[in-house]
Amino acid sequence: MSTTNYSVDHRGSFNSLDYRIYFNNSNGKIISPWHDIPLFVDKSAKHYNMVVEIPRWTNEKMEIATAEPMSPIKQDIKKGALRYVKNVFPHKGYIWNYGAFPQTWENPNHIDQDTKTKGDNDPIDVIEIGSRVAKRGDVVPVKILGTIALIDEGETDWKIIAIDTRDELASQMNNVDDVEKLLPGLLRATVEWFKIYKIPDGKPANKFAFNGEAKDREFAEKIVEETHQYWQEMMENKSGEHKLDLKNVTLGNSFSINDEQAKQFLETRPSSDAVEPTPIADQVAIDKWHHVKLI
Repeated sequence: MSTTNYSVDHRGSFNSLDYRIYFNNSNGKIISPWHDIPLFVDKSAKHYNMVVEIPRWTNEKMEIATAEPMSPIKQDIKKGALRYVKNVFPHKGYIWNYGAFPQTWENPNHIDQDTKTKGDNDPIDVIEIGSRVAKRGDVVPVKILGTIALIDEGETDWKIIAIDTRDELASQMNNVDDVEKLLPGLLRATVEWFKIYKIPDGKPANKFAFNGEAKDREFAEKIVEETHQYWQEMMENKSGEHKLDLKNVTLGNSFSINDEQAKQFLETRPSSDAVEPTPIADQVAIDKWHHVKLI
């Protein structure tokens, strides 16, 4: 059910340091999901492209590799080990489909006037709350409903709340208040999840701007537009040092490369005969449930 304009190429073995998901356009050419997929599916209807990094109920911390050529999806690494989020009771892994909007960037050189902290140097995050469990690498058409402002280790980390435009509830959801009406408890669970999910790893509870209150659709759309503008400035080489890879095949700017050059980066990764998950060495630790008591 992902949009038909894009497909993916899995490289390396799942749950390994080599695993990558590369993206192809409708012609089978390698593209960057961050730079070459447009932000909008339909700008007049305010339908956006969301790149799914993490399907609901999974634990692998996958992300767009912003410092690698062609921005594949890979698993986050901490201290040389693959990163998994713990199951914090009563939540199992991620409780929504999680990903990012292409052509956006939370500028680390900009102090947000509301949160009083800088951006986290990544594309803006999206949580998709529809009923379908997506697949890694899906490109999903969504509409924005609101946002939560997480303050993650001193950085602004917006979480845009959205729903797949094809979901059976999409026509009834037009703002953040509709989430509580139609999916009661989900907003509370979302704030709780972001607050506690790092505690089993020995970190303190996360904090929020606006006391964790979800802001409405109009506010969220302005934040997305702002991060889109920051991305445009970065692609015009106006944003200073950021240690990110800006290679693309469609934009015709100073970072653009041709199809053959893009393909070469894919070929540096080992091929994968199967995309099924391989056994995880520490499966017991990943499956464990953690009970967190907040004071």
